[in-house]
Amino acid sequence: MVRLVGVVLAVVGAVLLWTGLKARDSLAERATELLTGRYTEKTTLYLAGGGGALAGGILLVLFGGGGRKRR
Repeated sequence: MVRLVGVVLAVVGAVLLWTGLKARDSLAERATELLTGRYTEKTTLYLAGGGGALAGGILLVLFGGGGRKRR
């Protein structure tokens, strides 16, 4: 069960990360970065949240739920 949650979390994280990377390359985002020197808050949340969810999901898949014996 824990590994299934990890797979779902990894997939959602990958989608969020991909969305953030695509938003980072948009014309509006480039203009904002040129004027302010940083990405918008929305793009930053997509990138950070997606990366964190992807990493957490991978860790759950690799190390989650394998400690007890099944009957």
